[in-house]
Amino acid sequence: MSKHQGPVKAYLALFSGLIIIGFSAILIKSADAPGMVTAFYRVGIASLVLIIPLISKWRQVLQLSAKALLMPVLGGIAFGFDTGLWSWGIELSNATIPTLMANMAPVWVGIGAMFIFKERQKKGFWIGLFIAIVGTFLMAWRSFLMADGLFAGIMVSLLAGVFYGIYHLFAQQGRAMMSTLLYLSISTFAAALTVGLIILLSPSYSFTGYSDTTWLIWLVYGVGVHVGGWTLINYSQGHLKATTVSPTLLGQPVITAIAAFFILNEALSNWQIIGGIIVISGIYLVNITRLKK
Repeated sequence: MSKHQGPVKAYLALFSGLIIIGFSAILIKSADAPGMVTAFYRVGIASLVLIIPLISKWRQVLQLSAKALLMPVLGGIAFGFDTGLWSWGIELSNATIPTLMANMAPVWVGIGAMFIFKERQKKGFWIGLFIAIVGTFLMAWRSFLMADGLFAGIMVSLLAGVFYGIYHLFAQQGRAMMSTLLYLSISTFAAALTVGLIILLSPSYSFTGYSDTTWLIWLVYGVGVHVGGWTLINYSQGHLKATTVSPTLLGQPVITAIAAFFILNEALSNWQIIGGIIVISGIYLVNITRLKK
């Protein structure tokens, strides 16, 4: 392999993974099931696939300290709430806006790092945060008094982004103690148990009674997106700088918006498009400011 082939493969993996995860919201919206149930089968089916590397590395698991094991477990619980709330937000509104709101996780990571790791944030972080809030307000204010579900979807997905930020804070600690695949396996299993418990405790949800098409969507979502898409992105993270990977992943809501327009006939208003561009700009500034530290 030439010295140029490594980066080329990494970039191909990054953009392939980005395109794959960009269809996540489309699959959630297309499934004839509540968003929370779709979230369960996403991580549930992925857990069945990821149990293979987990068993193969069982000796490594036994050698981990209690603190090390706690990181992916707590991270998985946070991810369970994240994917469940995000899927619910998509169910309440549309595919694009909740995906954009969930991508505000870097903002919550930065705020959380201030309190947990005593990390000081630069001026660019606060400017980016302000820009993202302004963009969110532009998208939400016109839907505040309308019964289109968009405002509710935004609020639920913002909360999902907080849990996604918590997941990243635990991953930041856990990834230093174990491999990416091992962390992904344990955290995904913990996420499946978390969402499964929510469904068990809620009388409005059921694990069964869905069409064959919906089961096929869940299979594609669990294996193709959660395992396949994120494995490609994790591969790229090992070969490219974080300042390249993290901002690139902000393309997810853009891909979702394009796919939703052609597949689901979802069109965004001018205010939503302008607000979305402003939000992405703010998150980008937050990302770059933190990563360049």
